[in-house]
Amino acid sequence: MKTTVRVTRLELAEPLRISRGTMAARDAVWLTVERGGLRGHGEVVASAYYGLDAQALVRLLRDAAAGIERCGDPETALGAVRGGELPGPDTSPAVIAAVESALLDLVGKRAGAPVHQLLGSLTPPVAATARTIGITTTERAAALAACLASSGFTLLKVKAGSADPEEDLARVRTIREHAPCARLLLDPNGAWSVPQAAELLPRYAALGVEAVEQPIAPGDPEALARLAARSPLPLIADEDAVCYEDARRLAGRVQGVNVKLAKCGGVHAALRIAELLAGSGTDLMLGCLTASTLGIAPAVHLADRARWVDLDGHLLLARDPWTGIGGGDGTVGAGEGVGLGIRPRAPGRSAVAGPEGGRRRADLA
Repeated sequence: MKTTVRVTRLELAEPLRISRGTMAARDAVWLTVERGGLRGHGEVVASAYYGLDAQALVRLLRDAAAGIERCGDPETALGAVRGGELPGPDTSPAVIAAVESALLDLVGKRAGAPVHQLLGSLTPPVAATARTIGITTTERAAALAACLASSGFTLLKVKAGSADPEEDLARVRTIREHAPCARLLLDPNGAWSVPQAAELLPRYAALGVEAVEQPIAPGDPEALARLAARSPLPLIADEDAVCYEDARRLAGRVQGVNVKLAKCGGVHAALRIAELLAGSGTDLMLGCLTASTLGIAPAVHLADRARWVDLDGHLLLARDPWTGIGGGDGTVGAGEGVGLGIRPRAPGRSAVAGPEGGRRRADLA
């Protein structure tokens, strides 16, 4: 097998502000594994929050690539990933997820099957995805909400955590007015104190918000569980639910867990968490980081297993280098193609960002 590692820059269509800061671009590192003329691809993105920069990711992926090449074939390498033998001890879950993605893509192509079939789903998963609206002015939020609703989005996720909580409430009211039929999720990214959350949650319930992600700072899952027990809205753990053990501690004690492949360690780690949560009273949310279609695609193959799907990272980009999972009309799908079912976007064919920072349907073919 032959492996290559490449760094690219992903620019956002417009800066995204959340409670922790503002992002306008991020580096992505691609791993390609080749055998017999077929190639499998995976992506990991740099993240200041998770302490991963492009230089560290390149080093980790090159170390993983050496291990993959020693395996001889992608099926053996994929088994080693599942068994915890690859990429190696103490490797970042985000890197493991990228390695697994490349191997699943290649194994699927060699088998002539899409990844979702390798995972046990005969029907290609299709799901309505949330689309994120960052912390912005009420005027901009109104324009975004109206445009997204007219494009077909039925689920909007609103970032919160402004210094003045009334600004967040005003933004949600405006979004509700301009997208009256949309379901609303709220995500403060841990910006509230427990007393603030207790005061604000009923007010958001009155505005028709469906659920709230990680309202309080991560690091005290017991406090989150206590808050969830008396909350008028379902609470979804995100930053407090990184891995299987985190999910185990919170199962049945919060109403949802946001599983991101980059934080839990990939598709098979996510499936373990989904199995753990089943029947516990805690529902699964599938989330993502801002990434290209390549980085989002593995999670799309799990989309039929989640109550909430938030796989819009590729829709925030000025130009997505890959295509194949849709999303510009509010729906993502795995499609019928083998492997991940995605392909590089044709040179010169850019993904045009509309007023909402997403993609026009013509560019999602």
